[in-house]
Amino acid sequence: MFKKLSFAVTAVTAVTALLLSASVHAQTAATFPSTPIKIVAPFPAGGTSDVLARIFGQKITENWGQPVVIENRPGASGNLGADQVAKSAPDGYTLVLMDVGNLVISPALFKLPFNVMNDFAPVAMVAYSPHLLAVSTKIPANTPAELVAYAKAQKGKLNYAVAAGMGSASHLAGVTYAQRNGIEWGYVPYKGGAQAITDLVGGQVDVMFNGMVATYPQVKAGKIKLIAVSSLTRNPQMPDTPTVAESLPGFLTGSFQGLLAPAGTPKAVVDKLHAEIKRIAAIPEIKERLTTLGAEPSAMTADQFSQWMRTEIPAMAKIVKDEKITVE
Repeated sequence: MFKKLSFAVTAVTAVTALLLSASVHAQTAATFPSTPIKIVAPFPAGGTSDVLARIFGQKITENWGQPVVIENRPGASGNLGADQVAKSAPDGYTLVLMDVGNLVISPALFKLPFNVMNDFAPVAMVAYSPHLLAVSTKIPANTPAELVAYAKAQKGKLNYAVAAGMGSASHLAGVTYAQRNGIEWGYVPYKGGAQAITDLVGGQVDVMFNGMVATYPQVKAGKIKLIAVSSLTRNPQMPDTPTVAESLPGFLTGSFQGLLAPAGTPKAVVDKLHAEIKRIAAIPEIKERLTTLGAEPSAMTADQFSQWMRTEIPAMAKIVKDEKITVE
């Protein structure tokens, strides 16, 4: 009798807990956000993730009336900030804007303290911008062919700036480009693209691939030289600039920026966040600003974003293996 009663009480308790949980989730979605939201940009200020987080964060604040705080937390090729968010409360108030390196390359290169697919809830693919292949004004090259010839003549003497650390998308692009062209250069890692660009402008480093959002303003200012763009087709803003793919067929890299919440965040909250990002991306002034920066708003749903990761992670792992890319 007591065993049956105990079982009944346990069952009622479990059902009550589920109902309470559902009620809390419903309330959370209806009232979200009721306190400030934090977006972690896992790279230093001035880089692509930081710039996009601030653009979208400002509009969220204006629409929802809650401050959006941008926290720069660089380190470990962006994985330090990602780990912080993976271990945060799954309530939608702590988010991370991760780039392609964190999302799909790091799992092939590092033993991570988190699982990209299991520990996050994809919210929205915010934007894509191609990498720009740029060089210091001190380098006597203005075209891809001239850069390759000069690099071969200066075998091993050029310094390649690795934005966002070894194992990042910038690193993978530089290694692949060098290997496919039969050239050698040294790699100088930075915590973020902004610091790398500063040294490229100053001539402390010679060449780099970096996101267009952070790089193009320096090109327009004449402080660095643009060699090529990493998208498969030429960019409308720079129609005279060749793509890397014109000399290396199939070469495609760039800065994919995705907003994610901790796994377990209520779906209704994720959906509300996604809808807000989609709304902001459609605002004419934002579309114009992103276009000016060289970024394209993404139309991916959260489910499509998740599927993109599932496809790209093994694809990047194959490139890492085929190109024998390692991180010391």
